[in-house]
Amino acid sequence: MQPKSDLSARLPATTAVDRTVTDIPVRPTVGIVDLELPAEGLDLARAAAIYREHGALVIRGLFSRYMAEVRADLERAAVQALTLLPQAEQVHEGWTTPDGTLFLPAPQGFSRDKQIMVLGCSYRTSGAMLRSALDDTMCDLAAALIGPDVELFMDGQVLYKEPVGGHPKHLHQDSAYFEHRFDGPMAVLNYVVDTNMENGALHVIPGSHRCGLIPHVDTFSHLGLDGGQWPWERAVPICGQAGDAIIFHVHTIHGSQTNRSKASRPVCIHRYRNAQDYVVVGATSTKIRKDAESAEARAAAGRSRWSQRGMMVRGFRPFAG
Repeated sequence: MQPKSDLSARLPATTAVDRTVTDIPVRPTVGIVDLELPAEGLDLARAAAIYREHGALVIRGLFSRYMAEVRADLERAAVQALTLLPQAEQVHEGWTTPDGTLFLPAPQGFSRDKQIMVLGCSYRTSGAMLRSALDDTMCDLAAALIGPDVELFMDGQVLYKEPVGGHPKHLHQDSAYFEHRFDGPMAVLNYVVDTNMENGALHVIPGSHRCGLIPHVDTFSHLGLDGGQWPWERAVPICGQAGDAIIFHVHTIHGSQTNRSKASRPVCIHRYRNAQDYVVVGATSTKIRKDAESAEARAAAGRSRWSQRGMMVRGFRPFAG
């Protein structure tokens, strides 16, 4: 067994750039059946094998018992955000209201000129969201996938597509937004409502986690991949019911299209990482990334690693001065 302090030696092989862009088929050869398992009687070893092979894993019904309460909280937060919209301030990414909700420009014909993208709801706001993040099965799975010492990265995130025109999110990698020193956080995207092609199902490109970090461009929805090289046809759409969880590696390419339905389509996202890992580059645009990629900026990020600590959900974090 490797010493506990030697994190890089214990990380799965997905950290290596052992595949090129052209290795990923133009049309997916992996289907949803290759990625999914039922939550009941979950086989952790099988789940880990799917995740490591494909960079994505679907657990059907993992969070079903939480989602009615989570949805109620999110809809209350959406009403609150719209009430606060007159107080929104413009920022680099769009506009933010005092509750922390991020708005983007709305499409032509929308009922107003701004639409919700990231809802100002988190573990500090919703007890149901926090309880779901601490679910025993989920935390056991996180420990099996990323090591025995697991922390929550960030305070949870809610992406909210408003009805009839809710924003698309271009195909991208999470690592473009928060590049880590080691393997990075594992995302767990949870469907809060039944989700299909009409209201914006998540798409993933299986195997893309082995490409490493790919250069991104600026898009309507912040950093994204070149649509000519990474069209939607390369991705597998994942439809599902409220409570289904989609787990993916920080390098796995994913995204979602416009909500064309007459109801909102929220998802809540938990992120888990090894407790020794930390952000070295954080960005939402190519300019910000370029500035943050300097040796000086990376060194400063390293010095701040102790202040980046998240809530431990498995294992123990020893002091590191």
